[in-house]
Amino acid sequence: MTDIAERRTLGATGLDCGPLVFGTSGIGQGGDAHMARTALRAAADAGLRDWDTSNGYGLAERYVGTVLAERRNQGIQVFTKADPLAASTDFTGDRVRASVDESRERLGLDVLPVVHLHDPERITFDDAMGRSGPVRALVALRDAGVIKHIGVAGGPVGLLQRFIETGEFELVVTHNRYTLLDRSAEALLDACAERHIGVFNAAPFGGGALTADEGPVGSYHYREVNEVQRSAVLRIRDIARAHGAPVGALALGLSLRDPRISATIVGASTASHIARLIEWASLSVDDDVWPELERALPPRAHQLGADER
Repeated sequence: MTDIAERRTLGATGLDCGPLVFGTSGIGQGGDAHMARTALRAAADAGLRDWDTSNGYGLAERYVGTVLAERRNQGIQVFTKADPLAASTDFTGDRVRASVDESRERLGLDVLPVVHLHDPERITFDDAMGRSGPVRALVALRDAGVIKHIGVAGGPVGLLQRFIETGEFELVVTHNRYTLLDRSAEALLDACAERHIGVFNAAPFGGGALTADEGPVGSYHYREVNEVQRSAVLRIRDIARAHGAPVGALALGLSLRDPRISATIVGASTASHIARLIEWASLSVDDDVWPELERALPPRAHQLGADER
């Protein structure tokens, strides 16, 4: 059972955050401005006042900026990400500086609380860390006071671990790697805990496979599940049914209960979906459900692993 009004520390940043962070990827790229702004207002009204966005999430930053201007007195905190231009491979330091300027303009913020280097797997580690690369640019922007804190957000957990070992990053976003179907992020979570780095765990539902209690099994990590994963989901549904809990509540609970995870990023497009997320987070779950779910975990060969994109 989680109280969404609780505030948790974000590593050693001095920032705090609620256990649920509202993700804007879906509404930013959905093409419906009214729906997006309505969802953001509903999130604020429901008490979800920490928002995750990105320069590369379509129109998300513009939608967020509009609602931020309306809700200045509600203490909304925004975490964004630096990206190349759409369909561009330019992820140089110059591009990161431009990305940050674009985010500041769209969000209506002079200083950005957090900017993550987004999906650095798009370039090599050496290019990312080079003198003219994006990491040096982010560090310089932090030193100049334009950004308060920098993080790294991506897929391959082995690569994320290399970045945090540089000592430059204060926060990490990992996705699809710590769920009821995958524990590939275990070593990353341990490394972040040792270094007092705040962790945002995104996509606890795997993109759809871990939300439904019945019916066809949805995709996981942007692709169709294989037969081993499908069998695991069906077993998870049986366990959930036996304990009288929705699958979504167990998927969310796995992330929320882990002390190595500062906050869990979840997206929704309607007020009713937001209410469902909060209800799932607030449910009390039997302690003996977690060992059963651990036994339902697919073998490592059917998890994403350290290098999978």
